[in-house]
Amino acid sequence: MISIDRPSRTADLGDVRVANRAAVLRHVRLHAPCSRADVAARTGLNKATVSSLVGELIEHGLLRETGLTENRVGRPATMLVLDGSRYVGLGLRIGADELVVVAVDVAGERVLTWRRAFAAATAGPDETVAALAALARRAINRVTGTGRTVLGLTVGVPGPVDADGVVPAAPVLGWRGVPLAAALRRALRDPGFPIGVDTDANLAVSAELRHGPYAGTADLVHLTGGPTAGVVSGGRLLRGGRGFAGEIGHLPVLPDGPACGCGRRGCLAALVGVDAVVRRLLPDALQDGPVTDHLPEIERIQALARAGNDPVRTGLTEVGRQLGRAVCVLVDLLDPEVVVLGGHLAALAPWLLPAVRAELADRTLAPPPVVRVEASTLGSEASALGGATAALATVEAGHLPAA
Repeated sequence: MISIDRPSRTADLGDVRVANRAAVLRHVRLHAPCSRADVAARTGLNKATVSSLVGELIEHGLLRETGLTENRVGRPATMLVLDGSRYVGLGLRIGADELVVVAVDVAGERVLTWRRAFAAATAGPDETVAALAALARRAINRVTGTGRTVLGLTVGVPGPVDADGVVPAAPVLGWRGVPLAAALRRALRDPGFPIGVDTDANLAVSAELRHGPYAGTADLVHLTGGPTAGVVSGGRLLRGGRGFAGEIGHLPVLPDGPACGCGRRGCLAALVGVDAVVRRLLPDALQDGPVTDHLPEIERIQALARAGNDPVRTGLTEVGRQLGRAVCVLVDLLDPEVVVLGGHLAALAPWLLPAVRAELADRTLAPPPVVRVEASTLGSEASALGGATAALATVEAGHLPAA
């Protein structure tokens, strides 16, 4: 039996108003400072509708008036900019050796950025969730103590995530079937705002799309240090049929290469992952046991490379070649405009990029001009920054914050 019940006209009008609010916010975000007349002209909404929407958004603290401009024909116009300083989104990242939290307001300004060294790869899920919740509580207390309201929280993890916030497998962390969203919600005692979970690569490429130097690029790939890939194709995040797209860490690059945690040999993760790079370039780093904080070791590699250390530079060139082979596959499959290297790959980019670009020039089937490969400027906070941005998605979609 097919139902022919239709939603009420009121619901239709409400949906239209939500969409119109989103259009106004998007225009002001991209073109501020701008006037109500500018918004009406560029969005196609009539002036009365724009005036009503702007008044509503000002009342809820999402827009503010910033003065008059006389650089136009006719009367001076009152200009609009994003405000949103009273609302923030929180983004958190779980890495193998660190936890990161970032808070961002609706205008895109960072309110705080904290990093805590934490050996999540050996701690186990329960201890990691407890540490993550403690860091989140500190951040929540800090931002609410300044009169701001948290609208949502999104966590990035180095592995696939299903629609319920469960992590089926995260080899970097040693996790299988961890219900992260539910566990964090319990640990925070149902904080009253949404809690989401996504792959760190998806959140990192979302941050690049909004905050990086290639913001707005329609076809963009961000390679985390995982390595996994966040892919934007045609301006949309590419998730795949089950949400697991971008898991390239086990792409076979060298059939006779080093053993990988997945049981195979020569996977990309086993060649260019942070553990693999440290083992290759700093064999003495493992004398006292597994490395639980990679940042000092990456800084040591940087210092040796700057000093002209031949073994380190030669090793970085080979890592760049292996990474370049994987990038060639991505380029031939996805045809992106830009590939951005994140995590430790960004930190070591001055020595990796020449080899990556040479591999692309020699191997890719894509016609010239060859895709751009660049280092991320967002640092290790990229996925946490993307998580904070994702937590604000409801407001950016035109829904007003609860009073």
